[in-house]
Amino acid sequence: MSQSAGKLFRSLIHQNTPLQVLGTINAYSAMLAATVGAKAIYLSGAGVANASYGLPDLGMTNLSEVLEEARRIINATELPLLVDVDTGWGHAFNIARTVKLMEKTGVAAIHIEDQVLAKRCGHRPNKAIVSMKEMGDRIKTAVDARIDSDFVIMARTDAYAMEGMQAAIERAQYCVELGADMIFPEAITSLEEYQEFTRQIRVPVLANITEFGSTPLFTREELNEVGVKLILYPLSAFRAMSLAAENMYRCILEKGTQKSLVAQMQSRDELYQVL
Repeated sequence: MSQSAGKLFRSLIHQNTPLQVLGTINAYSAMLAATVGAKAIYLSGAGVANASYGLPDLGMTNLSEVLEEARRIINATELPLLVDVDTGWGHAFNIARTVKLMEKTGVAAIHIEDQVLAKRCGHRPNKAIVSMKEMGDRIKTAVDARIDSDFVIMARTDAYAMEGMQAAIERAQYCVELGADMIFPEAITSLEEYQEFTRQIRVPVLANITEFGSTPLFTREELNEVGVKLILYPLSAFRAMSLAAENMYRCILEKGTQKSLVAQMQSRDELYQVL
């Protein structure tokens, strides 16, 4: 790649507004995303926990486990990768180490959030967030730790669900002042609120369009009209894969054959075309 992954990611946001970022749980799903024309991809912390370790999204996986999945994806495709690094896995030294290792591995961008270390899925109840100062310290540490100035530090805030819209905007503005390149306001519930967010935040704003959560499934056109620059679909394919696998296992056990579902499978030839 002639330019750094971070620089490519930044340029794609301007060339493909709003940039659709597809969630990929492993190397092969990243290759599938590339096959259908994806411009950028994403590795979810929940995806690593759920798919690779059979765990809920409760901050139970660590840096090395997420980093290994990121490395596999980067080795399999040239698409720029955004990685969920949760809270940075600890204090300032941990956050700095996270940034350096992600950048060294070839990750284009990371997002770091303002939940407490024992974090929860952003669309589940009983979240807790750290003070604005502590979140600012996380962002300042991350920004100072990077070597390539184009490596993207995105600040995610869960303050909207906890303290309301204005508190989320103030946190986002504070993170931008400290060097955050992009903002990820979690669990926003209306287009009007996205518009207000993009009006007050001078860097690109991401909309997390995840199924079965607090945010309606707004279309790309709708989000473009309110100034959103990136749209994230973190686990859409994983959820579809999971239901397909469950249905296949049930069919085999109940019918004694998979014949009725062969038409829903990727063929051997199609697999090797992707590989």
